[in-house]
Amino acid sequence: MNILITGGAGFIGSHLIEKFIENQYKVIVIDNLLTGSKKNIKHFFENENFTFIDFDVQNHIEVAEDLDYVLHLASAASPKAYSEHPINTLKAGSIGTINTLGLAKAKNAKYLLTSTSEIYGDPLVSPQPESYWGNVNPNGRRSMYDEAKRFAEAAVSSYNRIYDLDTRILRLFNTYGPKMKVNDGRVVTNFISQAITGNDITIYGQGNQTRSFCYIDDTVSGILKAMESAKSEVFNIGNPNEITILQLAEKVIELTNSNSEIKFLKLPDDDPMQRKPDITKANKELDWFPEVTLDEGLKKTIKWVENSID
Repeated sequence: MNILITGGAGFIGSHLIEKFIENQYKVIVIDNLLTGSKKNIKHFFENENFTFIDFDVQNHIEVAEDLDYVLHLASAASPKAYSEHPINTLKAGSIGTINTLGLAKAKNAKYLLTSTSEIYGDPLVSPQPESYWGNVNPNGRRSMYDEAKRFAEAAVSSYNRIYDLDTRILRLFNTYGPKMKVNDGRVVTNFISQAITGNDITIYGQGNQTRSFCYIDDTVSGILKAMESAKSEVFNIGNPNEITILQLAEKVIELTNSNSEIKFLKLPDDDPMQRKPDITKANKELDWFPEVTLDEGLKKTIKWVENSID
């Protein structure tokens, strides 16, 4: 199988490549390294089945090889990253999606988009099923990411309907684990690095907002199941174990045996108060279930952050 993956030098992409290379697939990675890192994929560079192209998906994409699959992961994905690069984030979700869809159409390849739970905005329904349309501020400080992904989903759905392109859309919920950037502002790595270094653990608001954290191995298995499936649909991929941000901070302090104190800061605009995926559809149609508990995943992530800081 020949697979092209945009954003492959990022956190989730690099884990997927591990699986593809293990299966002897040929992998072409397109990444402009805005938020990805060559460190994540450098061990593949000598592999004959691996090709890296330093390129921005905002530009027209041409590859000589036949392709069986196009996976579009390219996007800034953390609040810090997409706030620093709002226009690039919008273009990756809009122009980048159209360009990668055009490539898949030209190559008669299957297509997978990694979307996000952020398309639900600050949800008024919990848990959030794929049928829920969301509660999103289109002009807010997070809108460059939310709306880029919502446009991307509309584009993928249109190519599916108009050109009969074989597509899948996966809405990922708060994936965490090794290879995350320690300093990109995501809550899991933030709390772990603060706890390890003995700094205050900073919580925005009172910490009563909830999230559902899915370990990277489970997210990757969900993506692989969707790729193998004949279902050309939208699926939530996440762990429905809902936890408050304050509970997460307390758990990290406990697992790191840290003396850090918790410090409460002003809640940012449009920060969602609740995140919990309804994964009934993925259970039934993909036979997918998350298997890694939060404690297991955090312990592995803590070990990786400790090594990264050292």
